[in-house]
Amino acid sequence: MRIPTNQQPTGSASAPPRAGLSRRSFLGAAGIGAAGFAAVGLGALAPTASQAFGLRPAPAAQAAGGTLPVTIVNASGSYATSNVWVHVVGTNLTTNVQGHVEPNGTFVPASTGDNGADGTAAYGVPLSEAGTVNLPVDGLSGRIYLSLGQRLPFRVVDTAGGPGIVHPAGWVDSDPSFGILHDFFEFTWQNGAMYCNSTQVDMFSVPISIALQGQGSQTVGAVRSGGRASFFDTMRNTDGFAGLVVGDTRVIAPSHGIESGRFSANYLDGYIADAWNAYTGRDLTVDANGQTYQLRTNGSTLTATQGGAQKASFQLPSTQDVLFCNGNLSAPNDGVSGPIAAVLGAALNRTTMRDFATQPTTDPSTFYRQPQTNHYAGALHDIHTDGKSYGFAFDDVAGFASYIQDGAATSVTLTIEALS
Repeated sequence: MRIPTNQQPTGSASAPPRAGLSRRSFLGAAGIGAAGFAAVGLGALAPTASQAFGLRPAPAAQAAGGTLPVTIVNASGSYATSNVWVHVVGTNLTTNVQGHVEPNGTFVPASTGDNGADGTAAYGVPLSEAGTVNLPVDGLSGRIYLSLGQRLPFRVVDTAGGPGIVHPAGWVDSDPSFGILHDFFEFTWQNGAMYCNSTQVDMFSVPISIALQGQGSQTVGAVRSGGRASFFDTMRNTDGFAGLVVGDTRVIAPSHGIESGRFSANYLDGYIADAWNAYTGRDLTVDANGQTYQLRTNGSTLTATQGGAQKASFQLPSTQDVLFCNGNLSAPNDGVSGPIAAVLGAALNRTTMRDFATQPTTDPSTFYRQPQTNHYAGALHDIHTDGKSYGFAFDDVAGFASYIQDGAATSVTLTIEALS
């Protein structure tokens, strides 16, 4: 699951991590930007990744040494490489210290002294000077931010766990990154294994495709020709979603749109209530984490049972809960309620829960077909060549997320695709 920034004050570096499943096992709070990404230490959960995904251990030689080269290709068609900036930030998985990475693979711990006279830390390097950056031997969990036209401002603050990096929050009007064209790539690299994704849980701005080499050759995140412009146009012309479009810079996810008043806080309430009420007299069957549960609604409570024993219960969620996959649909890493919540969240975002009594559904032709649905996520899937995207945090349910992994990775290529 790709976890979005949610309801934390911009600039705070003290938000706690929200545990969960799947990607949550190794990226932890990977989506927490200026609202708290800095303090949580992305790497704390990384060692469980191989257990979560069943990867075989990397070969001893790979695990023992060597950086991982990440090559950035500028195919934007609009910006010279000298005007594209690369920023590598995250948590060192050996020391649990936050910092940035220089192109040669040197990890530099964050310090409040990194803040310049303007109060920001300049971690960006022009692509013309760093076409390839190397992820450090010690392992790193974090992000590579790519900005076009201008370097992104970061900020280092003191936290209880040491210096923490406040990341850009491009979906917040008052954030200094708001006017800068940028996007990011999320990853955890450790002991020769690479887990990574392209994500639009918070926003969509710059299309970035990922090519991962190792035990195999995988790609994800590629957008069809003209897809970016098509997506912007679709959002501008979809009732209720036009306010999420910020010029030609980005489209803000509807979850964050609620926070800023750009999107209706009750947009999905009617469908959510219909889906909840559909199971007052019949069972909803949910397959989650290798187990099968039967769910029934009583009042506003949806209760999951197995063999007649109650296993979990969920209160009627709000539109915001569904879009953020949080609140009444939060997914603790408990092996039961968390996996069920993920399936429910996916079914509600895809608006399949009411009409399909067995979840998760796996036929994408049934997704996003209701008038009131997560059109943002649906349109993102439409523009990607493989139909995969992280349009909301539970988009990994049934394998529809733009995520790839390799237990013996040798290289990564990130391509900034055409902006036209």
